[in-house]
Amino acid sequence: MVCARRVSTPVLSAHDRSLRHGSPTRWFVALPLLAAVAILPGCTQAPEQRQGRGGGEVAVKSTRVARMSVQRQIDLAGTLLSPDQARVSAEAAGVVRKVFVEIGREVAEGTPLVQIESRELALALERAEAALRQTRAQLGMHGAIGEGPDVAPPDEAIASVATATATRDDARAAYDRARALSARGILSSETLQSAETRFKVADSALQSALDSARATKALLQDRRAAYDLAVKKLGDAVVRAPISGVVSDRPVQVGEFITERTVVATIVQMNPLKLRTGVQERHAGVVTPGQPVQFRVESFGDRVFQGKVAYISPSLDQTMRTFAVEALVDNGEHLLKPGFFAKGVILTHRDESVMAVPDAAVSQLAGVNSVYVIADGAITQQSVMLGVRQGELWEVVSGLEGNEVLAASRLNELASGVKVTLAEAEKGQGGASSAAPGAARRGAGPSGGTR
Repeated sequence: MVCARRVSTPVLSAHDRSLRHGSPTRWFVALPLLAAVAILPGCTQAPEQRQGRGGGEVAVKSTRVARMSVQRQIDLAGTLLSPDQARVSAEAAGVVRKVFVEIGREVAEGTPLVQIESRELALALERAEAALRQTRAQLGMHGAIGEGPDVAPPDEAIASVATATATRDDARAAYDRARALSARGILSSETLQSAETRFKVADSALQSALDSARATKALLQDRRAAYDLAVKKLGDAVVRAPISGVVSDRPVQVGEFITERTVVATIVQMNPLKLRTGVQERHAGVVTPGQPVQFRVESFGDRVFQGKVAYISPSLDQTMRTFAVEALVDNGEHLLKPGFFAKGVILTHRDESVMAVPDAAVSQLAGVNSVYVIADGAITQQSVMLGVRQGELWEVVSGLEGNEVLAASRLNELASGVKVTLAEAEKGQGGASSAAPGAARRGAGPSGGTR
């Protein structure tokens, strides 16, 4: 039997102290005797000699193996990120006349951010509109310029083409009459040739009118595009927010000349946010989209924020042996900010009817957890592997079958073979428990953690 008791250094009497400071021979003779006296009472007792002060049985309280429900979870540490961030640039050059936003202001999609001088852009629009109206007039198109594309009339509806067609038809009729009269000998050949020539000229004029009309139609498309571009440029004089969010940067000032593609503001989306973390590869088969996430941030102490796993990377970081996981976090109150560091857990699954023992029934020595099983009035010391702790119950991973009766008091007086009598069982033990996770003890990991 290995002694596990802590031996205190014996207190030396005056005579013993005199031995220590007297003759060296007497001191070396006394030292082994003192050591034997100090060690023997705690280490040479047989189990049957440790039955209590009077040599009888030890009275202990008893408990049974309990059952509880355990929520498995994976610890996480990560950073909150904005899922969408826009660096808004100006699409028109000019002098900044107005700035409508400041850092920290919440904006909706379409909110004006910056006003650029628009006089030159307005003049360019008037010029483009005049050119477009000219082309439309050439094609016989009148009325207001619509927002949609201009639809040119058919060729035969264009005045120049209609005139050339009528002229060609008249010349053809004259030529046909001339041929008829010439065939009867009434009309000279010179007159017939003249009618034929007029017909060919009229036909060529019609083809020229058609080509001109088609060129004008192409010019219409070009000038319509120039007009639409001028309208867009004038609209770009007011730079608007492309997304909803909060302004995190606004580098331009009133009176500053900016060119195209100059960044005028940065907008970050605040709701929802992303919580990005790395999970160890051994949990690759456990984490799935939709699992709840709970976390805290330093700014709000013990307040717990919620989220759900949304995206899981299909590959691992070969250096860290982790894979990226992103959870979407509702931030309707805008309490959380991109860049916050978060620590929490991913709730993976719940195990029901898990074996558990109360804390009072567990003994630990040199890192080994044990319980004392009572059978036929005697103790059997049994090593167990513990899991997570919930309240006053410890999960038993291995070492018990689940129907044992355990000692729950005076554990420091027990060992295998010790005879015991049962006192009143501890109240509240032996049943199932669903207590909330408590603080870990004896070096165990976070309560409810995945093993």
